[in-house]
Amino acid sequence: MDRFIVNIIHRPEMVPEYAEKVTGQGKKEDLGRKALLTESLDIFRTQQELAHKNGLKTTIQMTYASLFNEEAVELAKEHHQKYGDEIGLSLLGLPCEQFREKYKTKDFCIWMFSLEDKKAIVQDVFGKFYEAFGFYPESTGSYYMDAELINYIKEEYPSVKCAVATCWEEGPKAYHTCNNSWYTFMDGGPWAPWIPSKVNTHAPAACEEEDSGIVAIPHLSRDLLACYDGNGSNFGTHPQNVLRGMIYDSVTWEFPYLYNLIDQYRWQARFNNGIAYNMVFVGPGWMNKMGRWEAPYELLYKSYADCMEYYGGLKKEGKLSDMTMSEFASYYREHKHYTEPECALWRDILYGSDKQLFWYCDPFMRACVNMDQGGAIVDLRPYAAKLPWRVGIGTEHIQDASYPFLIQEKYRAGYFTHYAGEGTVRSAKICHGGEEVDLCLCRTKAHFSREGDDRVLTLDPVEIEFSDLTVKIQSVIAFREGSSDIRITRNVLSMSDPEAEVTIREYMVGCYGTTEYTEDMSSLTLFMEPQENDVDPERGTQRLPVLIPYEYRCREAELAGAAETGCLVPPIKTRVSMTCEGRDKTGFIREGYAFSPMFIIGYCGTLKEKEGFTTWLKLEKAD
Repeated sequence: MDRFIVNIIHRPEMVPEYAEKVTGQGKKEDLGRKALLTESLDIFRTQQELAHKNGLKTTIQMTYASLFNEEAVELAKEHHQKYGDEIGLSLLGLPCEQFREKYKTKDFCIWMFSLEDKKAIVQDVFGKFYEAFGFYPESTGSYYMDAELINYIKEEYPSVKCAVATCWEEGPKAYHTCNNSWYTFMDGGPWAPWIPSKVNTHAPAACEEEDSGIVAIPHLSRDLLACYDGNGSNFGTHPQNVLRGMIYDSVTWEFPYLYNLIDQYRWQARFNNGIAYNMVFVGPGWMNKMGRWEAPYELLYKSYADCMEYYGGLKKEGKLSDMTMSEFASYYREHKHYTEPECALWRDILYGSDKQLFWYCDPFMRACVNMDQGGAIVDLRPYAAKLPWRVGIGTEHIQDASYPFLIQEKYRAGYFTHYAGEGTVRSAKICHGGEEVDLCLCRTKAHFSREGDDRVLTLDPVEIEFSDLTVKIQSVIAFREGSSDIRITRNVLSMSDPEAEVTIREYMVGCYGTTEYTEDMSSLTLFMEPQENDVDPERGTQRLPVLIPYEYRCREAELAGAAETGCLVPPIKTRVSMTCEGRDKTGFIREGYAFSPMFIIGYCGTLKEKEGFTTWLKLEKAD
């Protein structure tokens, strides 16, 4: 039987994000102002009451500021004893009079501090927590927690076994929709619970040696399609997101999208061995009496009350398990193994389109397949590299915690570009009689299956019409657990002329980076490896590999029967390659140029009716 699990997390943020500016109404900033503290605690109490009223237990993540408030501490103790709520510790909510006075800064994102300050703050906050409760927490969290921070916390406070560790796709898109003022970049991580590696929080651990010792959960459960295409802050199971996006009936104040989003998360159990997960991570700032997002307080209150009622109703029907964070961490470790992937076959529930995405995440990669583009891979993160990525003051990445991509259609164009230069994508072109059709232009639908260690997407066939030939092709995309590669097979089901032949060109356009802006590609090297028995007729010896050091000169090369094509990407310690099984296969590589700073690797071959052409895209760590 499928199991749908929810974590409901509240934090008594005594100085809530935004709230001082909203409730202060032009007064001089005063983080200790009594009215602000009183309202914050009242909102937290209201959120707790709405959860408990519907039979739901919560995780109370105490903030640093709340630890100085006796009423907040006593309230947490009472709810722990009465309702079984867990008392955890959040690394959000740092700003308060005590923090500002001690650390002389307005910074509040724990991962952006220097490592020395991170350690000092952790010791301070955890020590204050112990002083208040007499024990150390089993859960913690922030918008993001870098690997050095997690490793330090686990070493010093081994009781911690669960943490809110990243905010899904909170990168340039969120930055732009916050008027270029939200300097928190953390794209490229998992959207569902995972065990972070010791080297990089985003990259799941592949084995016990890589295990950081905690189970990580995302900050909010996002809409995996609407959030990817647009601003994630508008699309999540936190009612605040739905109100910010104005996705509700303005007359009746009903929230069908929110319930559909929760239900779509329930649906993911069928792709993940019967387990689905959802979370709500709520601070009090958005529910102040002044209202937010053009919404009055009454609507803010109703949205959260209705949300808790929906989860409560699912629990009463036996369709939901409410767990605390530490309870969930124990459950996750009992029911998941390191290389087990997380899959999500996601459809549009907001815009009325037929668009469908498939997300795949394991210790070696995160990938997104877009059925609106014929099953093209439109996002690819090489977790196999386990790329060390230090974050914070004193590092190379003060604000940018994102895991780099090799393919990212939103930041590096994808198939649909305004110019002849290709954007990043993994797709195929079918050619005949001088005509060419890219499968990115052929919309389709996917069907998921589990075949041994493979998670398989079988796409509905598409018809390609040339001037004198119609070809029906079906794509099958398979992710083999633990293999770090993606197998793609194109099968020709039929042709209007059974004796005809078409050319197929399987390709990947790639680059690397974390934002829209290009990186220096000059350290990259494109390569093709010959077959072992491939003899150079001029020399009479084994043919040598073909190498193109990247110099922005638009060079290209082909090699008949190539055993492998690929590219070394030293800045992100990644080796990406393709191999092929098909008739008349020829490998090719192509260097980009300054206006289109990409690289292209792939294979071409020929296909007749009832034939197939298979390629494997592989990701490896490049030492």
